[in-house]
Amino acid sequence: MSEEKSLNFLEEIIEEDLKSGKYTSIATRFPPEPNGYLHMGHASSICLNFGLSKKFGGFTNLRFDDTNPTTEETEYVESIKEDVRWLGFEWKNELYASDYFDTLYAYAVKMIRLGLAYVDDSTSEEMATMKGTPTEAGKDSPFRTRSIEENIDLFERMKNGEFPDGSHTLRAKIDMAHTNMLMRDPVLYRIKHAHHHRTGDKWCIYPMYDMAHGQSDSIEQITHSICTLEFVPHRELYDWLIEKLEIYPSHQYEFARRNINYTVMSKRKLLQLVNEKHVEGWDDPRMPTISGVRRRGYTPESIRDFCDRIGVAKRENIVDIGLLEFCVREHLNKIALRRMVVFDPVKVVLTNYDEDKVELMHSENNPEDPNITHREIPFSRELYIEREDFMENPPKKYFRLAPGQMVRLKSAYIIRCDEVVKDAEGKITELRCTYLPESKSGNDTSTIKVKGTLHWVSVSHAVTVEVRLYDRLFQVEDPSSEEGDFKDYINKDSLQVVKSAYAEPALKTAKFDERYQFIRKGYFCLDKDSSEDGVVFNRTVTLKDTWAKEQQKA
Repeated sequence: MSEEKSLNFLEEIIEEDLKSGKYTSIATRFPPEPNGYLHMGHASSICLNFGLSKKFGGFTNLRFDDTNPTTEETEYVESIKEDVRWLGFEWKNELYASDYFDTLYAYAVKMIRLGLAYVDDSTSEEMATMKGTPTEAGKDSPFRTRSIEENIDLFERMKNGEFPDGSHTLRAKIDMAHTNMLMRDPVLYRIKHAHHHRTGDKWCIYPMYDMAHGQSDSIEQITHSICTLEFVPHRELYDWLIEKLEIYPSHQYEFARRNINYTVMSKRKLLQLVNEKHVEGWDDPRMPTISGVRRRGYTPESIRDFCDRIGVAKRENIVDIGLLEFCVREHLNKIALRRMVVFDPVKVVLTNYDEDKVELMHSENNPEDPNITHREIPFSRELYIEREDFMENPPKKYFRLAPGQMVRLKSAYIIRCDEVVKDAEGKITELRCTYLPESKSGNDTSTIKVKGTLHWVSVSHAVTVEVRLYDRLFQVEDPSSEEGDFKDYINKDSLQVVKSAYAEPALKTAKFDERYQFIRKGYFCLDKDSSEDGVVFNRTVTLKDTWAKEQQKA
């Protein structure tokens, strides 16, 4: 009997809240800002928020934090919804901070009437100067003593568009000597004359994060508002605003974000990679975006498994990408259809096989599948094998093909190399071999045992495909912490393209929702660039963790 997994600290909090009767069910939310594509860090947050409401009973809202009209686009909204659904989750309500703009404005007016907010004419530079330091108190703004009536009038005129961007802000009136710098009269509203992707030109003032987030949680009656650690200093302001407004008391909890080595997960840096053409786009299979790993062939099951394995903690750390690749391999091994593809061919001619003869060899689609099915692979006189699977002068214990040596062709026959044919430059063009008719797989009556098994493709039946071999985007574990520009550490070999590989005919009917193991090569999926003119496959991950070995050699 397997040992039950212990609860993480958030699960312990929720279990205690339910046990004590504080809540009868829980409500969480996933609140992305639609200013870019989601990455693997967001995947952790998605799995956490939706996973908690599923485990303990309740619901999760998808709420877009769309309070900055200059950086947000509908394209990002749609991509985020697609990513969440692809990961296997469904939200109860699709909501937007912009849904609450009228309510948030009313909250701001209430704060002014309570004497807890004022309109400030100071520039951002002047406010920064008056802010003070962690060890030195700040200075009150000269506009802090404005009357409630004057503040109400100015704030309404801000809303009506009478002032230019940056000329006025609405600030909370708290304490300019507070030990938490964020509590030193934080800005609640700013003027921004910009078209909003949902509200159009109705508003020219927009709430800051702290004025929108906790209040949106409260409106939706979110019981457990889960953020990453950088929002710890914001919790005091989150609680203060809810208390002063006397609204539903949502509470914020923080967990540590998980960064993955050999990549970057800053939206700003990812945008640089896209804009400067270091990658094809947000869904480039080398990108740590959810759309990127989806295009590369990662499965939602493997990502959920990865997020579960790394767990939830209170301390930030860097997770080894090898763990993610392990989770991907483990799942793909169970579901991937086995296929044979030759990347760098050398021709094998079976001199004792009839020229016009074609046999259909039976091979398992996936030996890990309890309901094993088979496919038929045409076998003929002329075959392709990998050039690296032959050596003219092999070392001892070399078990692949060599002059006078025998190997088995997978799901077919044992063959022996008799003659090597070369061109004028000395390059091997053909291997003349004989096959052992009695050695057919599944009906082998020979007494010969061989140690090497090679994959192959019939020359006359081969399908030409393009194969893109993706690897890690960066050469160093933490490119952001290295000296100089992080882009200096891009792995120049992160993409290698095999323009003409030769595949068995079953791949003619490859499907986008299927995963494939190219035998002895790795796991692959069909790429969106595929068309009637040509089929393109992306390598999702190698069969084994070859990266670690390569780094040891370097």
